[in-house]
Amino acid sequence: MSIRIIVKEPDPVLRERAKEVTKFNSNLHKLLRDMAETMYDAEGVGLAAPQIGILKRVIVVDVGDDNGLIEMVNPEIIEKSGEQLGPEGCLSIPNINGDVLRYKDIKVKGQDRDGNEIIVEASEYLARAFQHEVDHLNGILFTDLAENVYDITARPRPNGG
Repeated sequence: MSIRIIVKEPDPVLRERAKEVTKFNSNLHKLLRDMAETMYDAEGVGLAAPQIGILKRVIVVDVGDDNGLIEMVNPEIIEKSGEQLGPEGCLSIPNINGDVLRYKDIKVKGQDRDGNEIIVEASEYLARAFQHEVDHLNGILFTDLAENVYDITARPRPNGG
């Protein structure tokens, strides 16, 4: 396994549509392992292959709940309902957050590392993470959707100074 370099905005790869995966082999397995290791090393909760410069429809998500690490190849949101407005950040856009309106509940269909179909039902934070990562596969960044964007390094000084 190895930690990959995370591509940062404005790299054009982040604006491209990733290609569907058709080969489920050891190269894909290594990519998934590397993506998970990279995500954990960067203290993220999700990572899409384009974020490490690879235009394949592959994501990993781990929001720290009972689901643990979820690997998904060729993910597609097949059901969605409700809405939630909340803060998001991105490993490819450091120090910036934004408030993004997302679906509250979703169902995502994709494939596991061996090509078997999997379906994940997600709510709240997990649903937000999936939507964020699927957007990456379509060249969409959270800043494109945010109602407002703010620098998280700009903190007020003590005593109002």
